[in-house]
Amino acid sequence: MNEDQVAEQFIVDLLQFLKSSKLYTDLFNAAQIEAFKPSLRVSELRKGVQSGLINGGWDRKLRNAIYHYLHTHPQQPTLPDPEHNKEPLLYIRKAQQTWEKKILKSLNSMCTELNIPLARRRAEREQKDMAARWTELGTDGPDERPWISLKSPGKEPGSIPIPSAMPTSTDTWRHKNLGQIRPVYAPKDFLEVVAGLQNTNYQNSVSNGGSFYNFWGIIQVPVKLKTINQLRVQYSEMSINQCQTGVDDLPDIPSELFDADRAKLGNKVLAANHAPVAREFSKKGCPDSMRGEMWCQMLGVEVDEVDILYYEQLKTCVLQHDLLVDNLLYKDVKLTATNDDHYFVFEDYLYQVLLPFSRDTVILKHFSHNCATPPKSYIRGKLGVEEFAVVYPPNGVIPFHGFAMYVAPLCYVYNDVVTLYHVFRQMYIQYFFRLHSVSSDPQGIVALSLLFEILLQTNEPELFFHLKNVGCQPLKIAFKWLMRAFSGFLASDQVLLLWDRVLSFDSLEILPVFAVAIFSFRKSNLMKVQTYNAAEAVLADVTTLQVVPLLQLALFSK
Repeated sequence: MNEDQVAEQFIVDLLQFLKSSKLYTDLFNAAQIEAFKPSLRVSELRKGVQSGLINGGWDRKLRNAIYHYLHTHPQQPTLPDPEHNKEPLLYIRKAQQTWEKKILKSLNSMCTELNIPLARRRAEREQKDMAARWTELGTDGPDERPWISLKSPGKEPGSIPIPSAMPTSTDTWRHKNLGQIRPVYAPKDFLEVVAGLQNTNYQNSVSNGGSFYNFWGIIQVPVKLKTINQLRVQYSEMSINQCQTGVDDLPDIPSELFDADRAKLGNKVLAANHAPVAREFSKKGCPDSMRGEMWCQMLGVEVDEVDILYYEQLKTCVLQHDLLVDNLLYKDVKLTATNDDHYFVFEDYLYQVLLPFSRDTVILKHFSHNCATPPKSYIRGKLGVEEFAVVYPPNGVIPFHGFAMYVAPLCYVYNDVVTLYHVFRQMYIQYFFRLHSVSSDPQGIVALSLLFEILLQTNEPELFFHLKNVGCQPLKIAFKWLMRAFSGFLASDQVLLLWDRVLSFDSLEILPVFAVAIFSFRKSNLMKVQTYNAAEAVLADVTTLQVVPLLQLALFSK
């Protein structure tokens, strides 16, 4: 397809998206109301309807919808192979497929060892009990909940028992202690996958006497990255000579110097309700009182009665069926947020978001531009028969150790669980999914890891070389920071300031930049270490660090 054909198809897709959206129906109804006004002449019908819609703010809503579509659906030519559209590099696709098989094997092994199904229908009494304690799920986790143990002789590991087909006479109820549930994988497991990536063409060129060289770090794949100068231009709004939220609005600084004017401007931005304006304003950080609404505008989240009803439907799905994934989520919350001084109070909130999230099929749409594929299972007795294949879990995402920390900081921003849910879902679809899937995308975890190593070598070559010589590759420490977007490692207010920049600059590249800044800040101590454990101890606690000054240090001090 040539450029004109690509543009034409893109416009067709955009129109189709708009016509299938709720905005189209609302806009149509608003236009009808304007057309039926007695004061409107037939000769001025078109002009009058357009003027009425503009006065009602519908033009801004339409612009926002188009902006978010353009933002999430980059215009690109359609290639014959759909997999090539999602990931052009074959060795990356194979690595992701191998990783997915390993995850599924681990999940199936846990099912077999613990003798539990992937899914079961809850009894009526259990549904009512769970509905009654929906806002207090943290006080009574799966330790107290019964599991069904299937004793079918021909049961295939990993097959999902459909409730209507479940045997009754052979079911035995037993209590499964949460301690028996283990995370399917952790960041260190995923790091092994990323570090093991090898481009066969690249390796062959080296073995044949080519001029390629090995990188100092553990990421050995050639990925196009931005230079430090390009990053300085990209993040120029964060330069040292510009005032920033998170630095210049601290209590010991007179508010009239920055905070008061920032608040006035923020109110005007919120009143405008235009996503690009909100994004531009937030490049210098969001005031705490405005962050929730500002993020909603940047992400295109407007919670209405339909969204509330949709959340209630997801909640009903949680009440009706018990999934093994639920226990993985319970376990993750217990291991991470519950043990964190900043987030333990939000344990119930986390369950109210994560459990419906696992049932939300809207999440599946991110697989259209991601080389990962949603895992599938089969109805019992139909293993391998595609007509009986179902996506498991329904959202296609198997949580890893630390997954709950994607939600935890948002609990400080939103007190309404429905809004919290929809904001998190949008952030996951746009950003977080890239942090735990193998991809050559510049925003993917592979590129971010390599960017961290290259920037650290550029900014602190002496430090990098020292750590490498003592057997401590810096990425082995920083990878968990990147994969969890620093949630759980920084103080909660600093995580939000960092995520302000992720959303406003629409880029995850700020994460490796900040990781480099931490290493630079702790350089004097790191230069003294002689072992990996010593280096890890130096960087074990970063909760006292301030995000904005360190980012400015990394980007603009040299």
